[in-house]
Amino acid sequence: MQPNKENIIASGSNPSPSERGRGETLVILGARESGVGAALLAKKKGYSVFVSDNGIIPDGFKNVLVIEKIAFEEGKHSEEKILAADEVIKSPGIPDQALIIKKIKAKNIPLISEIEFASRFTKSKIIGITGSNGKSTTTSLVNHVFTKAGLNVGMAGNIGKSFAGMLATEEEHDVYVLELSSFQLDGIEKFHCDVAVLLNITPDHLDRYDYELKNYVDSKFRITKNQSSKDFFIYCADDEITIQNFSQYSIASSLLPISIKKKPTENGGWLDHENIHITYHKTHFIMQSNQLSISGKHNVYNSLAAGIIARIFDINDETLRESLSDFRTLEHRLEHVAKVKGVEFINDSKATNVNSTWYALESMTSPVILILGGVDKGNDYSVLADLVKKKVKAIVCLGADNTKIHTELSRYVDVIVNTDNMSDSVKSSLSLADKGDVVLLSPACASFDLFKNYEDRGKQFKQAVSML
Repeated sequence: MQPNKENIIASGSNPSPSERGRGETLVILGARESGVGAALLAKKKGYSVFVSDNGIIPDGFKNVLVIEKIAFEEGKHSEEKILAADEVIKSPGIPDQALIIKKIKAKNIPLISEIEFASRFTKSKIIGITGSNGKSTTTSLVNHVFTKAGLNVGMAGNIGKSFAGMLATEEEHDVYVLELSSFQLDGIEKFHCDVAVLLNITPDHLDRYDYELKNYVDSKFRITKNQSSKDFFIYCADDEITIQNFSQYSIASSLLPISIKKKPTENGGWLDHENIHITYHKTHFIMQSNQLSISGKHNVYNSLAAGIIARIFDINDETLRESLSDFRTLEHRLEHVAKVKGVEFINDSKATNVNSTWYALESMTSPVILILGGVDKGNDYSVLADLVKKKVKAIVCLGADNTKIHTELSRYVDVIVNTDNMSDSVKSSLSLADKGDVVLLSPACASFDLFKNYEDRGKQFKQAVSML
């Protein structure tokens, strides 16, 4: 179908904000960014709200609940209160296997995500971006382009503020750019994206999906749920898992592929030898790829996706070109930290799966000391084998259990050492490096064995480097 840019800028394509819920009892499980944001919006919309967290609520979030006089509990789930709810919002970090979730489902109480709940209360355009890798960078890049173009845009979801929290505390934006994780997409029913982006699918979070890749794939393709012919779906034509599964889903929206291997037959984005191209609605944007501010093949895909979205919203070529050339990378995503004794230190703590680490290694041009490890989510480290052989001098393991890394990668690299804290990891890396080498923190794992989250891991890395 030929995309029509007039479809996307026409107002009122989303359902009008729902009055449903006034006086209803809404229970929210989890009291972090997502849960507290949902609680604020629910209170604003007239719900009777109760927040329950099985752990200890961090002071910052707890203070918000206290100030707003929202009822909550911590350290437990009171089943009597929870199972009396008219509806339950589950924070994305809570697995479906949790006992309280099973009991909620057994009672047929509606169970949704914060993203689903928030979408009831806005008519604004929604750009949803998902993928195993690159979604944070692409979301931030789209936000950067729109901001530079002077559009009234809000960035939320799995990055920065929660969607519900933004709707509760800010004036409404004309467009929302949402980073969407598979966990968030699992809880949607009527939520729909005017523009949906699926960057790639690689095995990740399989521990949450019964170690079945198909379950994870289903989750990612839910981003196209509820789309119509007036909407748009941007996807990677080079991504093997995406293309293998594409025909299994009924997708009603206009298709816009991106590729670095071949030119799309109609509209989309692609890379030739030196330039990126974007064709959309009889327009053609071209830019030299070496002018992109973020390097690596993976960032070409991210830039192509952002470029197509910009053209859908009729952002002019000059603004798009300038935005793609002056965007700065995110903290903890291939972030240059410092150079010590001629050795460069790069923080890629956001690399929480093997393929993200693959992309990081692929972009390296100097010999690498790789800091790897953490909570394994069903990783297959053999994916890294060729790049480790070509680029990695030594691996410094940073995790409570490094056995699998030794087993799968010791044949490809001469030196693998174990550490259990960031300071020792950084010191060991420097001792193994020569002038001109790169120390790359790109763990391929979740951080929860030794750190609060990947941000904490990245900040500790930067602090340890500064101590050198």
